[in-house]
Amino acid sequence: MTTVIKAPGEAAAERPGGAGRRAKEGGKGPSDGMVLNVFSHGFLAVWAILIVLPLIWLALGSFKTDSQIGGSALSWPSHWHFDAFSRAWDKGIGDYFAHTLIVLVFSVPLTMLLGSMAAYILARYPFPGNRVVYYFFVSGAMFPVFLALVPLFFMVKRLDMLNTYQGLILVYVAYSMPFTVFFMHSFFRTLPSAVHEAAVIDGASDTRIFFQVMLPMAKPGLISVGIFNVLGQWNQYILPSVLMQPQSGSDPERYMLTQGLIQLQYQMGYETDLPVLFAGVTIAMIPMLVVYLSFQRQIQAGLTSATLK
Repeated sequence: MTTVIKAPGEAAAERPGGAGRRAKEGGKGPSDGMVLNVFSHGFLAVWAILIVLPLIWLALGSFKTDSQIGGSALSWPSHWHFDAFSRAWDKGIGDYFAHTLIVLVFSVPLTMLLGSMAAYILARYPFPGNRVVYYFFVSGAMFPVFLALVPLFFMVKRLDMLNTYQGLILVYVAYSMPFTVFFMHSFFRTLPSAVHEAAVIDGASDTRIFFQVMLPMAKPGLISVGIFNVLGQWNQYILPSVLMQPQSGSDPERYMLTQGLIQLQYQMGYETDLPVLFAGVTIAMIPMLVVYLSFQRQIQAGLTSATLK
C-alpha cells in the first residue's frame, strides 16, 4: 500500500482553493449571519418599544391628574393617585367587565368544543364532500364581518335575541369557528395515526377516541387557539355595538367592555377626566396581559407543533 504524503505548502495551497469553490457555490460566511441577527434583533427591539411604550404611558396616565396629563403627557407622576380606578369602576366599568365575562365564559368553551369536533372529523375521517365542507369553514375567515352586519342584525332580531347574552354568545361562536377549525384541522393532522388505530383495535368508540385519546393529545393546540379566541372576543367591538343596544326604555343596558369605554367617554361630555378613561382602559387591558403572559410558552408550543410532522 502506497502512502502519499503532501508537503505543508501543498496543503496550504489547497485550502484557499476550497474556500474559493465554496464562495462560488454561494456559501454564506459568519459575517452574513451576524448581519442578519443584528437586523432581526434590532427590528424586534423597535417593535417592542412601539408596543410597550404606549402601554406604559397609558398605565401611568391612570395615576395622574388632568393638569399633569395636559402639562406633560410623558412625565412621571409627581404623586400617585389611585382614585381614578375607583371612579372608573363606579361609573360602570365594573358592570361592563361582568357582562363581558358572562359572555366569554360560555362563548369560548362552546367555540373550542364545536370547532375542535368539526376539525377532528374533517382531518381524520375522509368522506365525500370533506374538502368542500373544510373550504366552506375556511372561507368564513376571508370575508370581513362588516359585510354580514345587516343580515346578521335582522337574523338575530327575528330570533328575538337582540341585547341578550345568548344572542351574542351564538354570534361569537359562529364568528370564531372558521379560525378554530382551520387551526385545529392542521393540528389534528399532525397527531400520530398509530394511537388512533390502537384505540380502534381496543374497541373504543369514536366519541371515546375523540374525548379521551385525541383531545388530550391536542392540548397545546387547544390552549393556543383558545387564547386567540379569548383575545379576539374580549376586544370585539363592532358585533356588540350592533347587537347589544337597548331596544326599548325598559330594556337594560348590557354593554360589553369595549362599548363601556366609549360610553365612559360620552359620559364625560365637556368635562375632562382623562385619568378615569385611562384607568378604564388599563382595567380592560390587564386581564389579557395576564392571560397572554401566563400561557405564552403553551402558545408557542402549540404554534410550532401545528407546523411540524
